[in-house]
Amino acid sequence: MSRPDLNLLFTLDVLLAEGSVARAAKRLRLSQSAMSRALARLRETTGDPLLVRAGRSLVPTPRAIELRERVGGLVQDAEAVLRPIEMLDLGKLVRTFTLRTNEGFVENFGPGLIARVSAQAPGVRLRFIRKPDKDSTSLRDGSVDLETGVVGTTIGPEVRAQALFRDRFIGVVRSGHPLAEGEISARRYAAGDHILVSRRGLEKGAIDEALAASGLERRIVTIVDGFATALVLAQSSDLIASIPERHSGNLRAGMFSFALPVPVPEITVSLLWHPRLDADPAHRWLRTSVREVCAGSPAEG
Repeated sequence: MSRPDLNLLFTLDVLLAEGSVARAAKRLRLSQSAMSRALARLRETTGDPLLVRAGRSLVPTPRAIELRERVGGLVQDAEAVLRPIEMLDLGKLVRTFTLRTNEGFVENFGPGLIARVSAQAPGVRLRFIRKPDKDSTSLRDGSVDLETGVVGTTIGPEVRAQALFRDRFIGVVRSGHPLAEGEISARRYAAGDHILVSRRGLEKGAIDEALAASGLERRIVTIVDGFATALVLAQSSDLIASIPERHSGNLRAGMFSFALPVPVPEITVSLLWHPRLDADPAHRWLRTSVREVCAGSPAEG
């Protein structure tokens, strides 16, 4: 039984990632005719067309979709095996790390993290992207190096997680708001007009459950998908925003903040990464940098 050409794995990885013969050829520095021949060999080897034409573009077959994550992982594992182990020289490290973070992380921890990284490794660049969901596909396929967020049931079982800090929800209103004066009771808090933050468009949350336990219900005037939007609305109206304290520190400057008058569970914000990067010296350094910036002091271990 002849051995398969393992070089085809690298070609297949790029083809499935790009979904285009022309773009894949450019990325691998091949001619389009050479890439077309490689696709033909892949089709013969796998017994599947992999990419089929739909109008002017190519779309993956079900088999290609099934292979995409597996092939990406195999290629990255192979590259890690063949990469020589070297002592990490931060002064010579040239690399771009992609961090997918939940809202407020960059605004509150980004400046400190960027300053630290720039001072230690001038050749390293950080790329921050928004985190619209908790799907861990981007960690698996390597398009994201690190994530921050609350660990949920949709996180892949293989994904590594390490707690960064605990956070609690607080109330925030504009300066001069009626709630800025006097004691804030649960009844007085519930009587105001509220902003609900929900990326999934839910109409109730943990705060509403806590109020219901006390026989109270708040009036939700509007639902938004982000804490920054909630703060902008609260700053220029009498609406009440309820948001995580640490993640909103720099965003709520000049506004009045208060502890919620009902017990709402704290949340744990964690650092997430794929296990294949556990032993990568540069990635370990970045993980340590994020932990220490979030802790505000050198972390242990």
